Amino acid sequence: MGTLFYGNAVTGISFTDRALHHLQVVITTKLRRGEPFVFSWSDSIEVGSGRSTIWLSPSTPLHYRYLGSRVPIVNREWVKTLMVSANSPGGMMLSPEPTPVVG
Repeated sequence: MGTLFYGNAVTGISFTDRALHHLQVVITTKLRRGEPFVFSWSDSIEVGSGRSTIWLSPSTPLHYRYLGSRVPIVNREWVKTLMVSANSPGGMMLSPEPTPVVG
């Protein structure tokens, strides 16, 4: 499991390394363009279930910490899905990874 540290938080938000890498691609792209947005995800049972949302802007310090050392191969369809979500009025919602399109 990887961890996203938001702001100056000591406690991070856990995601699989694969999901975190795809989130990093989308978040970095949006913030590099100067486009702040909200990001929401469903909380795990370990943290009480429910849903959480954070505001991401270019001035927000972020730290991505991966458990593994391998960089995952990017699923472009997942990046596209997350980017469309990030550009929506409701902001980016972490969605399951779609099956890659072959051909």
